Amino acid sequence: MKIMILELGDVTPHNIKQLKRLNQVIFPVSYNDKFYKDVLEVGELAKLAYFNDIAVGAVCCRVDHSQNQKRLYIMTLGCLAPYRRLGIGTKMLNHVLTICEKDGTFDNIYLHVQISNESAIDFYQKFGFEIIETKKNYYKRIEPADAHVLQKSLRSPCAPPSGELQKAE
Repeated sequence: MKIMILELGDVTPHNIKQLKRLNQVIFPVSYNDKFYKDVLEVGELAKLAYFNDIAVGAVCCRVDHSQNQKRLYIMTLGCLAPYRRLGIGTKMLNHVLTICEKDGTFDNIYLHVQISNESAIDFYQKFGFEIIETKKNYYKRIEPADAHVLQKSLRSPCAPPSGELQKAE
């Protein structure tokens, strides 16, 4: 029996071309140079996944401050087809979830998934993500063009943020 070695490695200027190539093969959309420039800035939020020293997948995220929340946006998370169902996506998503847990200040994690991508939707739902909305014509030049927004809440919205209590006088 062969031992599988599954590792995550940093995205650097030296291997950014590998990330580009993986994304071209895995995703039906193409990403511009700014995407890759930004990926080099996010540190732990971008990782290449290696299976026995071969880059077979990647995850790229960014911190997003919107809706008065600190949110983590998963820009891409994917794995080459022959390497799916080996735990690579799980390892990448767990890496991202661990970062959010350690940080402790994220309200939620979200991403867009093409409405026809049932395997991705099932994958994220196993981790507690829920479809919170469907955006019409989110994607350009691919069919179907609609995307589900999947979100996982990380903090219970119980207490108002500090500073909101004084107003109630």
